[in-house]
Amino acid sequence: MTSITRLFDFPYYQQDKYTSIPDALVTKQNGVWVKTSTQEYIAKANSISRALLKLGVKKDDKIAIISSNNRTEWNILDIGVLQTGAQTVPIYPTISEDDYEYILNHSEATYCFVSDAEVLHKVNLIKDKVTHLKEVYSFNEIEGCKNWNELLKIGEDQSNQDEVEICKNNVKTTDLATIIYTSGTTGRPKGVMLSHQNIVSNVLDSASRIPFEAGKSRALSFLPICHIFERMILYLYQYYGVSVYFGEAIDKISDNLKEVQPTVITAVPRLLEKVYDKIYAKGSELTGIKKKLFFWAIDLGLRFEPYGANGAWYEFQLKIARKLIFSKWKEGLGGNLDLMVSGSAALQTRLARIFAAAEIPVMEGYGLTETSPVISVNDMRNHGFRVGTVGKVIDHVDVKIAEDGEILCKGPNVMIGYYKDEKLTNEVIVDGYFHTGDIGEFDQDGFLRITDRKKEMFKTSGGKYIAPQIIENTMKQSRFIDQIMVIGDGQKMPGAFIQPNFDFVKEWAAIHKINVGTTNEEIISNAHVIARIQEEIDTLNEKFGNWEKIKRFELTPDVWSVEGGQLTPTLKLKRKIVMQMYKPLFDKIYN
Repeated sequence: MTSITRLFDFPYYQQDKYTSIPDALVTKQNGVWVKTSTQEYIAKANSISRALLKLGVKKDDKIAIISSNNRTEWNILDIGVLQTGAQTVPIYPTISEDDYEYILNHSEATYCFVSDAEVLHKVNLIKDKVTHLKEVYSFNEIEGCKNWNELLKIGEDQSNQDEVEICKNNVKTTDLATIIYTSGTTGRPKGVMLSHQNIVSNVLDSASRIPFEAGKSRALSFLPICHIFERMILYLYQYYGVSVYFGEAIDKISDNLKEVQPTVITAVPRLLEKVYDKIYAKGSELTGIKKKLFFWAIDLGLRFEPYGANGAWYEFQLKIARKLIFSKWKEGLGGNLDLMVSGSAALQTRLARIFAAAEIPVMEGYGLTETSPVISVNDMRNHGFRVGTVGKVIDHVDVKIAEDGEILCKGPNVMIGYYKDEKLTNEVIVDGYFHTGDIGEFDQDGFLRITDRKKEMFKTSGGKYIAPQIIENTMKQSRFIDQIMVIGDGQKMPGAFIQPNFDFVKEWAAIHKINVGTTNEEIISNAHVIARIQEEIDTLNEKFGNWEKIKRFELTPDVWSVEGGQLTPTLKLKRKIVMQMYKPLFDKIYN
């Protein structure tokens, strides 16, 4: 059996353990799901390695990959590059041309692979300003651009396979494998250097927490593979012999779920919120006994506690709710989904409860790019799941809480450092412990709870600390509120910028025969809308101390998005940028 010490060992391990999985990697092309077996995956990766060596790629060269969707080619290229001793530099497709230019220059990338014409256009705009870039290849056929199939063709000549094997043997587990530029909420992206050991150890130390049926599970992958969360999960899928189907696009996920019928998906809380909102909206359209049953099941689900903690009568009712209502939810998600893994941001506890009640448990975990990424994760088995926490710390990782509440992490998963930035590296890694910037605590049973980001907490002028994420997560339970940012650093009370859920507001207005206008600007100015959102705020404010309550808010007409600049590619708030964008609203609240 292949021992796994470097990332390119995973496909070989998969072939050894599960022979050759016929649908190891599957991508939809021209309306047809095209399968790549483990054997073909390895063969093509070797072709890429041979071709790259013929192009003169050497150990420690940097190869950039910019893909607007997850696809088989990404994984083949990743393994092909790593086998040569070079490193991959995955780049978010949605960032600005300026950031493209910065990352390609900072990493000194020699080759760049793009997915499609749109990404190629952005690269071409800054190509002349990128010093080390020799050539751009595309996965799709694009006129005037070299295609990655040209490399596969060059690599058909196996005469230099011995050279590939020498390169592989020269790669140590402690060698750099990839540089991942964090999107960051401020300033220039930071290049996180992760070694083979960083990511391999994270896969192997997380593996025991994931209840896969080895060789028999099927995944749908749609979170950006350029983010370490989805990338690490893809290596984990290979370790467990999971068939991986790549989703076409976020707006096609519903269709893809029905086609693929996966047993597992990864998701971010924002996506799970949208799934729940859609289910809730459909339930609201029901009438009579069906509607009553739907909301009875919802109420039951929101009170869910694992391991029968609510008693026999609750479990009896839950059994009925699962048969009559929750089974339909599962059907809508493909019919076989029995596990969702969530990361990137805090999951609302109501979603953790409701999906677990529906027998589609969300395994919420915690980690950062700098920790490859998993630090802790929930596990439904053996009482390893607790609502409102991010689970227990994984094997071989040591976590302690600093005096100020910051979470510190030490282990084989902690990054080498930030690329070309020793000063910043030494600021965040002290005595072997990585300072996460997150505030958290352990409960008496060892479950980790994240309370906020250290840098995002602020004090009011009265000297009271405000933890904005907790308040924001609570307020987003309202169906009227799509996005919210709590403000008030140094001010007398907390306030908020709110982006309403415009679709829901329109539905609400139609039901109540209220004319709120047609444009977002008209909606946010409507007195009925403002009053109704004030009601929501007043109700949810009751969960907080008087100093934490949102006293004033302003609505924004923009739909907050990555493209709009309010969110990072992992859908976190860019707080400083949002503050700059809505400075007039800030002045309105506090002047």
